[in-house]
Amino acid sequence: MEQAAQGSRSGRYIRQPAGYRAYIPAELPPKPAIDLARLSAVASTADQAIGRLDGVSRTLPNPELFVAMYVRREAVLSSQIEGTQSSLDDVLSYQLGEPGGLPRDVAEVVNHVAAMDHGLRRLHSLPLSLLLIREIHGVLMAGVRGSEKTPGEFRTSQNWIGFTGASLNDASFVPPPPQELPRLLGNLERFLHEPGALPPLIHAGVAHAQFETIHPFLDGNGRVGRLLITFLLVHGKVLERPLLYLSYFLKRHRSEYYDRLMAVRDGDWEGWLEFFLRGVAQTSWDATRTAAAILSMREDHRREVGGLGPNAPRLLDRLFEQPVVNVAWVQKAIGVSWPTANKLINQLVERGLLTEVTGQRRNRVFRYAPYLALFGDPEPSQARPRPYQS
Repeated sequence: MEQAAQGSRSGRYIRQPAGYRAYIPAELPPKPAIDLARLSAVASTADQAIGRLDGVSRTLPNPELFVAMYVRREAVLSSQIEGTQSSLDDVLSYQLGEPGGLPRDVAEVVNHVAAMDHGLRRLHSLPLSLLLIREIHGVLMAGVRGSEKTPGEFRTSQNWIGFTGASLNDASFVPPPPQELPRLLGNLERFLHEPGALPPLIHAGVAHAQFETIHPFLDGNGRVGRLLITFLLVHGKVLERPLLYLSYFLKRHRSEYYDRLMAVRDGDWEGWLEFFLRGVAQTSWDATRTAAAILSMREDHRREVGGLGPNAPRLLDRLFEQPVVNVAWVQKAIGVSWPTANKLINQLVERGLLTEVTGQRRNRVFRYAPYLALFGDPEPSQARPRPYQS
């Protein structure tokens, strides 16, 4: 193979026998080493922000209920980066069993939730490894768009990134050819367990960029790579609970996100890591404010329903897990009769806590709107370039 002249500390483009150039990343850790002094100020800010978030998360009553909402929100936003149109309300309605009229791609987002849950459970018994990454990908891609592209298996053919219809020769980026994957993925797996002198947040940023450069699957690489960030922070004990998700930040700064990743391939690790750490800091502060707002809202609303009997506070706590409900769900969730569930819902509607959204007399659905507003469901993004296989 003819080697192209262009190379950097991150890797080089190498011309393949078919004529196209593929990018072959250098193995990790980067050499020369990451300039930690250049990153010290932004890294310190990110460390303080994520430490405060972890501290606040420990004060949340029944924090797993809130984690469930953060996981769903991350699934929506990460999937929107890849071009889906489903919203947080769509996912909650789907999980409630009200799929009528929902976007077809809502199942992709629900799979993302399942992949996150699967990975977090498996981390208790399985190291963060290539096996776990493959399992997560298998859950993510099962039965949805891209499910024909070998879910749970690393690719054995060339993929590339480009706009719909772009050929391999017109691609904006061509990852390494499949014969390079065993070596590169083996090195990545070692790096996941042996970060060397790199602090945990910088380690996570380097791992994410390398994963996206390798692009080991035929589809779903962006979503798996963003899940990898959260798994690394939980696995490394940076966070006790998975409450930090960067997809909102990355979605808002999508062009810079892709530009920074491309610049890594020219050797600019520090520029990418500055951007990544800025995202960690901003996202941590936002999540800390949200957690504080949840605590305040919970106390206010518990006082609001205090005179309605013991079932009202029980329902209120369950609404923090599932804020889109119907009478049947409430009946099962708190173990009451259908008339009692219906009466309880109506009492919360009268107090402005629940809002009926169907406009129907039967099969009504209700939203816990004040709580959902804290998660600021953004507008769906436009589709982005997606990887294609020849």
